[in-house]
Amino acid sequence: MLMLALAIAIAQFGTSQTGDLRVTVTDASGLPLRAVIEIASEGVQVHDRIATPDGTAVLRRLPFGTYRVVVSADGFAAASGTVEVRSAVVGEYRVALSIAPVHASVTVGADTLFDPHRAAPVQRIGRARVEERPATTSARALVDLVNAEPGWLLEANGVLHPRGSEYDTQYVVDGLPLTDNRSPAFAPPLGAESVRSMAILTGGYPAEYGRKLGGVIEVVTDPGGQQGVHGSGSLTAASFGTREGEAGLAYATAHQSLSAAAGASATDRFLDPPVEENFTNRGTSSRVMGRWEADVSGSDRVGAIARHGQLNFLVPNEHVQQAAGQEQARESKETAGQFSYRRILSPHAVAEAVGMARRVTAALASNMQATPLIVEQTRSLSDGYVKAAVSLHRGVHELKAGVDVAHQGVEEALSYRITEPAAFAPDTPSSFDFRDVGTDDEQAFFVQDQIRAGPWTVNAGVRWDRYRFLVHESGWSPRLAAARAFASYGLLVRASYDRVFQTPAIENLLLASAAESGGLSDDAVRLPVRPSRGHFWEAGLSKTVARLARLDASYFTRRLDNFPDDDLLLNTGVSFPIAFRRARISGAEMKIDVREAGPWSGSLSYAYMRGTGEFPVTGGLLLEDEDAEGSAVTFPISQDQRHTVRARVRRALPRSWVGLSVTYGSGLPFEFTGSRTEALDAYGARTVGRVDFAAGRVRPSASVDLSGGVTLAGGGASRSLRLYADLRNLTNRFDVINFAGLFSGTAVAPPRSGGIRITATF
Repeated sequence: MLMLALAIAIAQFGTSQTGDLRVTVTDASGLPLRAVIEIASEGVQVHDRIATPDGTAVLRRLPFGTYRVVVSADGFAAASGTVEVRSAVVGEYRVALSIAPVHASVTVGADTLFDPHRAAPVQRIGRARVEERPATTSARALVDLVNAEPGWLLEANGVLHPRGSEYDTQYVVDGLPLTDNRSPAFAPPLGAESVRSMAILTGGYPAEYGRKLGGVIEVVTDPGGQQGVHGSGSLTAASFGTREGEAGLAYATAHQSLSAAAGASATDRFLDPPVEENFTNRGTSSRVMGRWEADVSGSDRVGAIARHGQLNFLVPNEHVQQAAGQEQARESKETAGQFSYRRILSPHAVAEAVGMARRVTAALASNMQATPLIVEQTRSLSDGYVKAAVSLHRGVHELKAGVDVAHQGVEEALSYRITEPAAFAPDTPSSFDFRDVGTDDEQAFFVQDQIRAGPWTVNAGVRWDRYRFLVHESGWSPRLAAARAFASYGLLVRASYDRVFQTPAIENLLLASAAESGGLSDDAVRLPVRPSRGHFWEAGLSKTVARLARLDASYFTRRLDNFPDDDLLLNTGVSFPIAFRRARISGAEMKIDVREAGPWSGSLSYAYMRGTGEFPVTGGLLLEDEDAEGSAVTFPISQDQRHTVRARVRRALPRSWVGLSVTYGSGLPFEFTGSRTEALDAYGARTVGRVDFAAGRVRPSASVDLSGGVTLAGGGASRSLRLYADLRNLTNRFDVINFAGLFSGTAVAPPRSGGIRITATF
């Protein structure tokens, strides 16, 4: 594996916003007790239960927050308390149990729904919500969960857009940042079965995060802390011939764990098709992963991961392409190795390093019947990454400083031959062939501090980035977030400022910036795509209501130069980075989370967003016979959906549950310069009927979804057999996600569809 020797020399598992907690259980005389430990937090959506045979357990990778801990042992009175996890330094929680009286009860009064130190907007998705994920979409489980949060929306093919940003979503998986495109058409999916929790950030970013900051999705996988042999598996069957299977097996002792997981899926509706008939839309995915973690001493912990994934799918056709007999096949592979080392330097300090080496390849092949052009593409990315950091807890300060280095080798090759000249400008070359290689070198260092003093929390930091690829640039990024809690009122007010330095999307960047493509179109300034620089401001509040619900509200504004977007090559799914001169995005978001009040729980969210961009545009391919600048200097960005509403209600029943979800979107903008007749020929009457040509927007969309689950056997933390089912778009409403334009394709929303999933754990 590329650079595997480098990967084995460094590390992994240093997630920024998680910490470890060591729980020690004894009797009144100080002797260790076999006990059961339960730790829960409604604020961060974690509820774990672990048995310890020797009185000591380390609960790993707990998201920062306030937790309720309940410890029980046979013959002893249960004890409960509250503990905060706020540091990468391992926390200590000691419990001495007393002999149980004849009658004993435990009263828990800690309110973990309210976090008085949350200075940044963050939404949490816990294991319970992951388990209840939809069964109807193949390879999109995590994408669907994130998209349900305010501030996020999907365009075609599962591409997440946080607060108007295009392809500036960063996944951080157990401390390792992934800044390439992770949408279903570009990368093998992350297995949902191994995900323990997710934190979704849209502002107030720690200084250690850089390069892609439209939104950050922190994924924490199951640390496998329960000792012994454990496993899980699931089978899914859904509409459009969708079938999926996942399985995992783990073995853990007091000081190490070993696990393996695999998954595969297939469907006849892999992407969001451009026409209702869903032509040529088959796809498959597969993945396999092995993992090892061990305490090599009382102060040192190491771990390693190896994983491989693959995607194979056909590009869905439009009507004209289907009639011509077009077939376009895409393939993507990813192989990665990771290794880590963490050392406890003192009771107040810990050092960690994270590293990764991986290779990503992608290809597109067209048959001879392809229209309006035959396209062939291959590209690869060889990626090496290292980060090292030291965390220090001292008084009211939680300090962290570190460096990271990324080295990427890029290869690109693309050729085309036009088969339908009328679809392009008269001076567009009839054929084109491009090949190039490049090396991207990036370095960064950061310093950050979290200060907690009474009701005040301040997160302050600074980051410096150096980017060396097609352009050489560097930038300083100061970050500041502050919050003031009024605990007696259950109220927290906060504000934040982030200066960001975002590197261009790596996919097809060589071609998008190359001088050789200058003759393909006059609509773009043929210069290298530069990093985006911006200023993000936000103000918000959190308020608990009668200890039954929490309201989160935010107002934000973003100003960016070299605003990143993408140019889609027809409906191939192949995109090229572009950058507009500048953009301004502003909006407001609100979410109410209702905890279980008896059998009921749910949420309601609303998001308003307005985004405008400004020409000229740099990069891209821009082959189609359209004017990129039109008649206006400014324009609504492609993610400018003004109103988005989501609601979910859940009803718990004996050994089962049922849920109802409703979503509404006011519609995305588009710019189509062809005639209505051309639109009807390409997309059909029903699709064109869902477009408001006068307003330049897709008409509003809505969906009502039903879901439920039942525990068939077991139901404890270690053994269970459960069945989940969901039915999406109950009314079978026909909606269009987005419509043909220069910078986006056409995508039709799914019709009514259903699925079931059965899961087993032991």
